[in-house]
Amino acid sequence: MTKITFLLCLLALIVVATAFRRNVMQHREKRDAVLIRSKRRWVLSTIDIEENMEGPFPFKVTQMFNDKDTEHKIKFLIKGEGVTIEPFGLFTMDTITGDVFIHRAVDREVKQVYHLDFDVLDWNTGDVVDKTLSFNVEIHDKNDNPPKFSVSTVHGVFPENAKDGTVLATLQAHDNDLQNTPNSKFNMTLASQEPALPKIVLQTLTSSTSLYQLSLKGCFDYDKAKNYKVLVTAQDQGTPSLTSTATVTLDIGDSNTHPPIFTAAKYNTEVMEMEFNKEILRLGVTDKDTPNTPASRAVFTILKGNEGANYKIETDPKTNEGVLYVIKGKNFEKTEITVLEISVKNEEKLFKCVDGRPVTDFNPPPNTVKVEVKVIDVNDPPVFKKDVEFIYRPENTSPGDLLFTPEVKDEDTDVANIRYELVSETDPAKWVTVDPKSGKITTVKKMDRESTHVINDTYTVVIHAIDDGVPQGRGTCTVVIYLGDLNDNAPYLLTKTAVLCGNTVDRVNLETADIDKPPFAGPFSFSLMEEKELKDLWKFDPTTGHSTSLISLKRLPHGNYSIPLKIQDQQGLAAEEVFNVVVCDCEGENVCRGRQGWSSRLDSLGIGLIFTGILLLALLLLCCLRCENRNKTFQLIPLNLQDEGNQTLIKYNEEGGGSVNKPEPFTAGNAGGMKIALAPAEHMIDGFRKSERGSVRSPIRYSSKRFYEVYNDGDVMSIPHHSRSMVRTNTVRSGVSQLSRSYSSRSDKNLADHIDRRLFGLPEDLSDYPESLPCQYECEGNESDCESLAVSQLTDSNLGDNLDFLQDLGPKFNTLGGICQQSMTSKNVRL
Repeated sequence: MTKITFLLCLLALIVVATAFRRNVMQHREKRDAVLIRSKRRWVLSTIDIEENMEGPFPFKVTQMFNDKDTEHKIKFLIKGEGVTIEPFGLFTMDTITGDVFIHRAVDREVKQVYHLDFDVLDWNTGDVVDKTLSFNVEIHDKNDNPPKFSVSTVHGVFPENAKDGTVLATLQAHDNDLQNTPNSKFNMTLASQEPALPKIVLQTLTSSTSLYQLSLKGCFDYDKAKNYKVLVTAQDQGTPSLTSTATVTLDIGDSNTHPPIFTAAKYNTEVMEMEFNKEILRLGVTDKDTPNTPASRAVFTILKGNEGANYKIETDPKTNEGVLYVIKGKNFEKTEITVLEISVKNEEKLFKCVDGRPVTDFNPPPNTVKVEVKVIDVNDPPVFKKDVEFIYRPENTSPGDLLFTPEVKDEDTDVANIRYELVSETDPAKWVTVDPKSGKITTVKKMDRESTHVINDTYTVVIHAIDDGVPQGRGTCTVVIYLGDLNDNAPYLLTKTAVLCGNTVDRVNLETADIDKPPFAGPFSFSLMEEKELKDLWKFDPTTGHSTSLISLKRLPHGNYSIPLKIQDQQGLAAEEVFNVVVCDCEGENVCRGRQGWSSRLDSLGIGLIFTGILLLALLLLCCLRCENRNKTFQLIPLNLQDEGNQTLIKYNEEGGGSVNKPEPFTAGNAGGMKIALAPAEHMIDGFRKSERGSVRSPIRYSSKRFYEVYNDGDVMSIPHHSRSMVRTNTVRSGVSQLSRSYSSRSDKNLADHIDRRLFGLPEDLSDYPESLPCQYECEGNESDCESLAVSQLTDSNLGDNLDFLQDLGPKFNTLGGICQQSMTSKNVRL
């Protein structure tokens, strides 16, 4: 029992010890594994490359190691800048050995650091067996860049009189090698200067070592050197040291270092007395400075002798000479010789350099010369007291008015020998005359202020005073005559016609003017002439002013109206005008509807068209008359004209149309078929035809010879009647029934009574038809020399269709008969 227990305890102790050891071993394995990955995962060499290495290439720069090669067969992989990122192909790696190669030289100034990544892969599976290692490849600097000037060539232009210390050029350089190392630090030095004088120095501008200036020490001398060349060197402190150069060229401009000098020690000239605005002398100078520059251009000044301002001197820009002019005449009686002192200097201030330094207060006296001007005596012209005289006169003064008497003096001639002339061009209106001896100006005509020759109320004339010297002297005086205004012009209308648009306005405007000046002009007073009819139709509003409106008091018929009116100026001077107004309806502004312009007129073509229209109208009326009478049958009655020397054709009114009321045929004896309507004298009351009922039918004019209507088959014609009895024989259609002259007065009366009963006994409903009534026509006139057409003069042989009797009616009726027969023949009308 005890042994079993002991064995069990021992077994339990062994199990516990085994488990503890297993835990310890697992913990140690984990700890060892951690230490191996963090410390011995990669074995690296430092990668450090110098720029611009000479090779040969490819050049091994390092080798990579990894302890996973004990557990796996591995291979290496590289990526990053220079491999998979630009610049491509710079680095490569042996996948088996881990050797890293560079294939070409690199420039640090292009890129200073390259970033690379390395991986280790299982050779068989290609799986990554370790973490990626990243590191930088740094490029070491090498002194391969010399200092470089920002501008390698500098050009400058400076005047000869540049001051000491003037900055001539500024130079700046830069080194691309690693900053703050000897490879990038440099110094500038002045390597050479041509010519050597004046000295030019180089110094830093600020504390920076990259900015330098060239400065002048001394004075330039244009006569010795016109150009300078300076060479500046920049050198760094690297090993080996590198340098670069810059060239500065300077052009020197000439300054005024030489004063101008007159070419002669003294000058002489002469001028005619009272001569002016004329060149009298040229003064030459010499100057050693560059021509046509401020350093050489001369400036002349008259220092003495010109107190009267008679002369002036100017510089000729082409020749650089001094040109002396006389600008005001010199009188010989006062001065015979004038001495002028003239100086000359340059436009630019004179410059001087003493002991290599410019003198700032250098101001030497200018070069001077004397000029003697001799005045030669000549004839002096007369001189008026005033060159311009002003005179005032009212307009319209009477001729003979003395306007002006001149005052003249002459140094050389007696005033009595001076004659006067009027410059005719200055007297276009021919208003004045000049006395040749006294010079008095007198009017010969009335001077009108409103004349076109008067400008701004002034009339100007010019007179000359001429002496008897040799050559003749001539003085001039201008006389300005101011003309005062008088009320000698009545006001007037600017426009005397107007259009009154009756459909839009009731007034027209009147504009007035007066060529007189105030107070002889407006405002004006307006009034109508003393006619009551005008004042009932028109009025002015306002009645005073410079313009007014003419107002229509009532609506006027269309037409032209002439309105007399009166216009008075402020002083009462009146003018009577006629204002024409056209009253019409307007379509536009002051344009009558359907009305032509004022300038339209009837030409020859229009007159021809009017006459053509009249002829066409007459022809149309004739055609209407012929058409109306086409179906009527006329009985031509031969006339026995005893006295052909005093015959007259008289036009009567046109016959009326046929009656709509056809009375029954009247038969008396053998008169069947003939219808006769007579109006006896007893049925005429005060010149009017009366019916049986006493009503007035139609007015009639009659005399001792009356006319009656005869109806033949409905047609009407007029014949004369001398008594109550019927005196005419008509042929009826049968041609056998006749009324003869043997009828007694009783039978005539019965026949007339029967006709009256038949005519005036019509029914009430037909009594008012004018077609049924007799019509009166124009009479032949009282006491006609022509015998009436009586039935007694007509025979049966003249009636019928035979018209041969027309050939025996006489020369005048033959013409009328021929015209009628020709017209009827052309229209195929048979009688």
